[in-house]
Amino acid sequence: MNGTTSTAEPRVTQQTTASRVRARLLPIAGRVLAAAASGMLLYLSHPPRELWWLAPLAFAGLGLVLHGRRARAGFGLGLVFGLAFTLPHLVWINDFLGAQMGLAPWLALSTIVALFAALAGAAMAVVAPLPGGAVWLAALWVLQENLRGAVPLNGFPWGKVAFSQPEGVFTSLAALGGVPLVSFAVVLTGFGLARLLLAAADHVRGRALAATALAVVVPIAAGGIMWPFIGTAPTSGTVTVAAVQGNAPNVGLDLLGMRDVLRRNHLAESERLQRAIDAGDQPQPDLVVWPETATAVVGEDAALDAMVRDFGVPALIGALYGRDDGKAENAVISWDPDTGQNGRYAKQELVPFAEYVPLRPIAAWFTPFLDKTADMEWGTGPAVLDAGEVRAGLAICYEVAYDYPLRDAVRNGAELLVIPTNNAWYGPGEMTYQQLSMSRLRAVEHGRAAVVAATSGVSAIVAPDGSVRQRTGLYTADSLVADVPLRETTTIATVVGAWPEWIIIGAGLAALLGRIGWRIRGRGSSRRGPSGRAESGRTA
Repeated sequence: MNGTTSTAEPRVTQQTTASRVRARLLPIAGRVLAAAASGMLLYLSHPPRELWWLAPLAFAGLGLVLHGRRARAGFGLGLVFGLAFTLPHLVWINDFLGAQMGLAPWLALSTIVALFAALAGAAMAVVAPLPGGAVWLAALWVLQENLRGAVPLNGFPWGKVAFSQPEGVFTSLAALGGVPLVSFAVVLTGFGLARLLLAAADHVRGRALAATALAVVVPIAAGGIMWPFIGTAPTSGTVTVAAVQGNAPNVGLDLLGMRDVLRRNHLAESERLQRAIDAGDQPQPDLVVWPETATAVVGEDAALDAMVRDFGVPALIGALYGRDDGKAENAVISWDPDTGQNGRYAKQELVPFAEYVPLRPIAAWFTPFLDKTADMEWGTGPAVLDAGEVRAGLAICYEVAYDYPLRDAVRNGAELLVIPTNNAWYGPGEMTYQQLSMSRLRAVEHGRAAVVAATSGVSAIVAPDGSVRQRTGLYTADSLVADVPLRETTTIATVVGAWPEWIIIGAGLAALLGRIGWRIRGRGSSRRGPSGRAESGRTA
């Protein structure tokens, strides 16, 4: 009898343990899959798809999976969410570096970006129990976007939630509080929806349910209310702008040795455009814009002098500019048909490991092309150039992802935004569409039309309300000519600058630090007896 019992008990114990493990793992697996699905929804919300409404649903999903979790679980779920978003969102990096360097750059950058989402997930799990939790969760997400846009190496602001909103109900909020407010509104709506679903599941009714619904209703209503205030009419006349897209071969990193090809292509497309103007097929422009680094310029340049003189109007020429000291800048040069070069703006936000190489001796262990490149020189603002009667605000390629260059330009009198870019490195994927969405949002943010000139597409003419009036295809030679409004009025976002972002971040940090402090104090109190002395942990 005793022998039989001793044999059966271990089997029962093993079965019970296995059941408990399965019972714990199944909910965990479900949460991980839901976090991954939510991250994929965030990816699908970004251009070239016009599915902006998926972004709040992505954060509703994240809010549900974070519900009731502690910081460590929040970190893991945030990491899964981040990777599910960044891996497909940044896959275009392989078109640039993949042939020479494999998958490592794509995986490394995607993981770094996802780690910021993981840290946000941990912090959000801490503040979630607070009243009004959706507000603090959204504020902490804006905090991580801010940090990711600043560190390391001047940060990587690509893929902010706001950049999924070049159109839709939230877009107009860019004119009120810039990109950070748009991100906050989208994320708040998503987390508010999650709280609303949880409250309904708990049979919350009446005023409590209505208060919970405010996190969903207020951002959507605010976006709708702002739209009538988005101005598009000219306040200082109009200008006819021509954006030249000369095209480039789709060869990724090998484009480094093909600057002569870029120059020939853009000179040829400019000549074709001039013939169309002479034939009356295109209107005479007042300003001609070339893309980023469409040519190299060292000293005088007779061919560009002749081209601009033939147009008879000023031009903004994106160029790799060779300085007298032998150093190079990624610059835009204002070119006058009578006097030639007439000032330039050099890019302030250089791309690490592309336009400059930090920690070059260490980087040489991993990168095969350092001997062929030299670091470019950093420019200083403000990012404005006068081209004839037009004062243009400039953001060269990657700079459009940062808030300050165009804000400073408009504050310094820019009537029109000009965004020259060279996207030929990145293949036919989604990168150029992602960047165009940023330009569209900047147009709304500052109430200015935007001219996007890209070497290989997509070039575009964008109205001050973010709508695309004209656009080109990818990897084709083409030009756009359009009348665009010049505007002098300023939006609230331009005037107040970074203050909305700092207020949002401050609120999130206050909630996080307050919650951490309360928990530390609570733990300290629980270790003390009624007399206030520390408990020994032993019973009498």
